[in-house]
Amino acid sequence: MPADFNGRWILETSDKFEDYLKVLNIDFATRKIAISLSQTKVVTQNGDKFDFKTLSTLRNYELSFTVGAEFDEYTKGLDNRNIKSLVTWEGDKLVCTQKGEKANRGWKHWIEDGKLCLELTCEDVICLQVFKRKD
Repeated sequence: MPADFNGRWILETSDKFEDYLKVLNIDFATRKIAISLSQTKVVTQNGDKFDFKTLSTLRNYELSFTVGAEFDEYTKGLDNRNIKSLVTWEGDKLVCTQKGEKANRGWKHWIEDGKLCLELTCEDVICLQVFKRKD
């Protein structure tokens, strides 16, 4: 049985987020605002179907997908790119591979010690964000 990601999650720590935004060519002012914001993730999981909502006061981002089915993703409000994404299970981790103009791009979500972990990768940069469950 895969991990249960359902719930509301509040950003607790973020390591190398600005470096990740830089490699995506996000401008200086937007990077500074983005790293100062609190993020909330709202995850709805129904088997292998997922809805992820990333909420902040700057902008929101919604992503819906089914594990194992490649889909077209437009990263509107993030770096505004068209990419091909595929999410698979690797054990209890959700692993997304993204194909587009940036090399080695993707993410991993997993639950560890009751917290939601997110590893964002692009080119040679790895950002780790940890979210605690909101009661």
